[in-house]
Amino acid sequence: MSSLPSRLAALALCGCLVSAVHAQADVGTQGQTASTGTSTLESHDDTQAASAAWKASLSALVARFERISTELPEEKQANALEDLAVEARALGERYPNEAELLVWQGIIFASQARAEGGLSALGLAKEAREVLERAVAQDPDGLQGSAYVTLGALYDRAPGWPLAFGDDATAERMFERAVAIRPEGIDVHFYFATFLQEEGRMDDARMHLERAINGQARPSRAATDAALREKASRRLAKLG
Repeated sequence: MSSLPSRLAALALCGCLVSAVHAQADVGTQGQTASTGTSTLESHDDTQAASAAWKASLSALVARFERISTELPEEKQANALEDLAVEARALGERYPNEAELLVWQGIIFASQARAEGGLSALGLAKEAREVLERAVAQDPDGLQGSAYVTLGALYDRAPGWPLAFGDDATAERMFERAVAIRPEGIDVHFYFATFLQEEGRMDDARMHLERAINGQARPSRAATDAALREKASRRLAKLG
């Protein structure tokens, strides 16, 4: 039988070995934790970079849309909007789940359809409606009501069944939804007034034109809102 001192020494040695193994395990765990933290940070950075990329691309599209819609003569807008729609469609394919981008796709497609006119524009109108409906499914406010303004205009201008989806009652609901979301919107009231005037509801049209004239411009779309305010003033003067 081994002596007591020998047994204590063996136990002490075993303890040292166990401690060493635990220490190595702790180092490995710390390494894994650090690696996981680094991966998380890298993933976060990649997400931020991707977000910044599509927002920068969208901002450039919006700036070009503003110039086209406020500076080009109407007869030259169709071709310019066609090129812009191609880029918007490609950007949407890369980032299909961004509500803001979907709203702008819808605005651009609807504007191209309006500029082209005729039955050939029905495909664009349907595409615009589809992306706008996807947008409001993700963002119920539809980019502060902008999606509903465009949907209202689409339902107003498109032919009814069986050619397309035009429907006056739905158009009015879309405009009312936009007013509820952004009651001071110049574009909201201008396009609602346009619809009401076409419906022969002149008193209501005048009221919304007045609200458009006295509305609040959007900093990101100041040129468009200034142009719409001016159009509202001229139209109200004609209505008397």
